[in-house]
Amino acid sequence: MTEVAFHFNVSDKLGYACRLLRKAYAAGGPVGVVAPADTLDALNTQLWSFSALDFIPHCLATAPAPVLGATPIVLAENCAQLPQAGVLVHLGAAVPSGFERFERLIELVATDDTDRAHARQRWRHYADRGYQIKRHDLAAKE
Repeated sequence: MTEVAFHFNVSDKLGYACRLLRKAYAAGGPVGVVAPADTLDALNTQLWSFSALDFIPHCLATAPAPVLGATPIVLAENCAQLPQAGVLVHLGAAVPSGFERFERLIELVATDDTDRAHARQRWRHYADRGYQIKRHDLAAKE
């Protein structure tokens, strides 16, 4: 069963996603990222420029097959576009269809009321289906 973790009170969702993906890349596992197209474009841009000392190899799911096969982090609008990966990072509003095929699902939740309301709906969805949910409150760590 997929392990679900919510990271709450993320003040800069894209910046946090970049740091999380850097950590995942260093750990060596393939990662899929699911988000709306505009968020993916912004994340793609930020991954190229967020650190002068780190290179985080990534590509969009629309890249040619040889690139997809060689790239550890793939950005997609839906899970069906992603190659097999152990971790799925979700930056969207609705429950990502097909998340069940990943070992881990990481939900990033911003501080605004709209994002928090969507997160509550996703939490209920996972809890109602028996998923164990881990909670990481970033505000409590500060």
